[in-house]
Amino acid sequence: MTTIHVVGLSVEERACPSGVVNLSRLVYSTDFGRACPVCGKPIAECMCRKPSSKVSGDGVLRVRREVKGRKGKTVTTVSGIPLDDEELRELASTLKHLCGTGGSVKDGVLVIQGDHCDVLVSFLQKRGYVVKRSGG
Repeated sequence: MTTIHVVGLSVEERACPSGVVNLSRLVYSTDFGRACPVCGKPIAECMCRKPSSKVSGDGVLRVRREVKGRKGKTVTTVSGIPLDDEELRELASTLKHLCGTGGSVKDGVLVIQGDHCDVLVSFLQKRGYVVKRSGG
């Protein structure tokens, strides 16, 4: 098998999952902005480095109350939710509305302001999820 090295990377390392090999070093275009260094497509259309947004775990949602690292403010976190990013944002919106508070989604973990463990556990169980309270 022949391997062509371009700027320190072999063709195998620069191959897109579709099998297309791009040997150019285009990183920005005035037509579409930033380009993927592997396949040369716009970053929004590139599938080379997009990780799977679904959480691979044991299928159990863990609800916990946290205070550490939040300047004394209590938050409720929900982790292990097997949804993609868009569905996770929609669920976060529903839960924030249910609790009447703010919150966010960071790295696949849903953060709801305040201590709402009981409300979230009962709501998520009604939706068919296996839920565990973790922490204390």
